Amino acid sequence: MATELQQMIEMVAKDKGIDPAIVVSAIEDAYLAAARKVFKEDDDLRSRFNLETGLVELYAVKQIVDTLEDPAREILLSDAQKLYGDEAETGMEIEFPKPTDKLGRIAAQTAKQVIAQRVREAERENIHEEFSGRVGEVVNAMVKRFESGDLIVEIGRVEGQIPRREQSRAENYAIGDRVRVVIKAVTLNAKGPQVVLSRTDPALLIKLFEQEVPEIYDGTVMIRGCVREAGDRAKVAVFSRERDVDPVGACVGMRGTRVQAIIRELRGEKIDIVEWSEDPIEFVTKALSPARVQRVTIIDDEARVIEVLVEDRQLSLAIGKKGQNVRLAAKLTGWKIDIKSDEDKKKEVELQLAGLEFGGAAEAAAPLELPDIHVEVISALTTAGYLTADQVLTAGADALGALPGFDAETVAAVLSAAAVSAEEAKSRAQAAAVKEVAAGPPQEEPAGPVDDTAVPEVAVPTSES
Repeated sequence: MATELQQMIEMVAKDKGIDPAIVVSAIEDAYLAAARKVFKEDDDLRSRFNLETGLVELYAVKQIVDTLEDPAREILLSDAQKLYGDEAETGMEIEFPKPTDKLGRIAAQTAKQVIAQRVREAERENIHEEFSGRVGEVVNAMVKRFESGDLIVEIGRVEGQIPRREQSRAENYAIGDRVRVVIKAVTLNAKGPQVVLSRTDPALLIKLFEQEVPEIYDGTVMIRGCVREAGDRAKVAVFSRERDVDPVGACVGMRGTRVQAIIRELRGEKIDIVEWSEDPIEFVTKALSPARVQRVTIIDDEARVIEVLVEDRQLSLAIGKKGQNVRLAAKLTGWKIDIKSDEDKKKEVELQLAGLEFGGAAEAAAPLELPDIHVEVISALTTAGYLTADQVLTAGADALGALPGFDAETVAAVLSAAAVSAEEAKSRAQAAAVKEVAAGPPQEEPAGPVDDTAVPEVAVPTSES
């Protein structure tokens, strides 16, 4: 029996991946819980697993005292000396063996529950400690089952979860498929530790590059930024610490072998690899690839706003499908990118020139001002091309009502405010014109020196006149 118990302890510890000492402690606690149900006394019971015999021993512990107050937990010094001689001293503890054969079926069931609970808790703690230190690591998993859109996969002896939000919409899996995932988080809930995995996190793409590109693994080439829209497109900014190493070429590989292996793993996701630069103009230019950029201008350095000018035929490529290319480039660079084509820029200049009727260039460049109108409404008008109050009035209610979010009440308020703003602008222009006329034309200087001695000719009247 002793040998069988020790073998069972080793087998359970190996199967659950826990320390055998934890199983032994669980057995000791189980025996103690069962003994308290059988021996319904106030004894101080303790259990101990004997490694030599392989049996669990049960004891009632009593403390040696001079004055007896609790007979169940204390023993007089004189009685103790009768048992152990002069070696017994006050404060020492004496163990009295208790029979374990009295533990019946109910006690055995209690022991079984305690052991199962302790082993389960130890297994959960072991899993949490193991995977908490592996967050961000790429592991191989096998699809086990589906639960409400989530994928339950098996990582060795542990189950992990790939939530729906962490799945790529371009991928479909069947039970038994093998997939590479990145460990995103480890959470604790009522069911125990939950290992959350992801197929959409940029960390997965970074780890795949580290595995495929030796220059990234040894630190020669660094990944300075990575953004993804899983299943469609990703952009990676790389930088080389050595001048002789091309970072983009190292990631692409000979005939694209390295990057193609990553694309196959991500089920055809397109990957743009660009070279990182400290210069924002150069970095934004490269981040918008494959589109060709004509000119890049920093509009606001503090707000990190930048304007990009492209050819008319390159506009759709620069923006991308549903704005995907410019959106990823903005995330990668950290700048707000405003893309304009040659035609758009030309129209913008023409509109600015059209506003130079009275106020000059400074007046035309001034933003549209409408009293008591919300900033978002004015922004929508400016985006639609209405840069002055006169243009808003000329458009009329029908054109303004066609704009998104403009109801009848909003259109009426905008037209009323535009009329007030236009009248004020007209009054300012008229005042400026009157002031200019009152000043008169500039005095012309005489062509030569003035002769003060010269006598002017005077017409003398005649009798006929």
